[in-house]
Amino acid sequence: MSSSDVALLAHLMRRAGFGATRSELAELADRGYEAVVEDLVNPERFPDIEDDVLKRYYPNLRSWESISTFGGAWMYRMINTRRPLQEKMALFWHHVFATGWHKNEFVPAMVEQINTFRDNGLGRFDQILLDLSRDPAMIDWLDNQENHNGAINENYGRELLELFSMGVGNYTETDIKEASRAFTGWTFEQPIPLYPYGHYPTRFVYRADDHDDGEKTFLGHTGRFNGQDIIAIIVRQPATARFICRHLYNFFVADEPQVPAWQTVPPQDPEAMAMLTDAFEVSGGDIRSVMRVLLNSDFFKQARQRKVKSPIEYVVGTARLAGDQRFPEPGLLDLVDSAAVMGQWVLNPPTVEGWHTGKEWIDGGTLSERVNFAADLMSDASRPGVREVVEVVCNHGSAPSSVSAQEFVDRCLDGVGALEVSDDTRAALLRHAESGGGLDTGKGNGESTEKVAAMLRLIVSSMEYQFA
Repeated sequence: MSSSDVALLAHLMRRAGFGATRSELAELADRGYEAVVEDLVNPERFPDIEDDVLKRYYPNLRSWESISTFGGAWMYRMINTRRPLQEKMALFWHHVFATGWHKNEFVPAMVEQINTFRDNGLGRFDQILLDLSRDPAMIDWLDNQENHNGAINENYGRELLELFSMGVGNYTETDIKEASRAFTGWTFEQPIPLYPYGHYPTRFVYRADDHDDGEKTFLGHTGRFNGQDIIAIIVRQPATARFICRHLYNFFVADEPQVPAWQTVPPQDPEAMAMLTDAFEVSGGDIRSVMRVLLNSDFFKQARQRKVKSPIEYVVGTARLAGDQRFPEPGLLDLVDSAAVMGQWVLNPPTVEGWHTGKEWIDGGTLSERVNFAADLMSDASRPGVREVVEVVCNHGSAPSSVSAQEFVDRCLDGVGALEVSDDTRAALLRHAESGGGLDTGKGNGESTEKVAAMLRLIVSSMEYQFA
């Protein structure tokens, strides 16, 4: 197992999941890169997380009362899942189809929306859009319950085209109106009142008597269209393939400009985009097929540290590395708060546009929060993941011995998941190691552990650790 193989798999698992420990990478390397990709895009091969255990420790999960509790439950899944791409796709669609709790304040609808993204996030795009259009949280978020025959509300029709499928410049105002007419009558059943029994779910309702069944002309097609007809036309548009594939590239490969700039700023890698859009069109919009092409491509393999980790990626990845929350324990909801302070409140994006990504995740305040969070976790040698790294560093297949400063740094970088750093960062880590006299694994576990923990604190405070 070469170091380059391990580094490539570490890159894959940071992007298609939330990172992998050194022992997990060793197991994956035995299977080979393409086989790992095939497992990732077929998550049903692996057992899902059992929620019952988590509910014993967090009873609010039974009562639909707290968005933070359910956000914590989702983070628990991200940390522990054997289906990492399934959870990563749910997070991707949560960003693209941004729906915020702060408007509806109805937890069951938000939870069911994420469950939908989890269930079919790797499916066909037409089905994803159809499920989204029937989703009560989205209907309420964009006011489609106020979209009536003879009195249309254009909010959903507009965002369906602008932010959810095609992008600005590929449709007209008339297309927005005609799409909105097609989605009249698509609403939801009012849930049982909150008091005195608590939250109950709601469900999609189609009211034929409130649907505009008249002839419509949309993107050059004419007919008595309903919402599913509009979706079928949208998915066949080349603009849709380009727009969704650019979202996938931005989320999984390398940071692009923010979405409003896409109308005028071309993609940074036109050849990569051509590969992805071709896969989208040939497969009929099958996201699993597109992701298989993306993850196996040379442009993906070469795009290391070209994405700033989102706060959720950062928090979950660090918690996985530290061995936190492998079984329900106090502090789960603190992870939600930590990501929110860094700029990403799970289940509550700020606007329909979602979160601004890339370097906009980082400013003086959020960088301090990120570094302090990671340094606090990884410098605590009582955490099982940190102990595992200490074991890797101090018992590197040999008897206790004196380890050079260079080897000490290399072992620590390898222990956190084959992290690749710049020459400047390596030189700074080396200076620290030399100042402490390297590492003598024969001097007793306490001193060695403290030195490794101090080095880990520096590594997760580095610039490279901010990137995926």
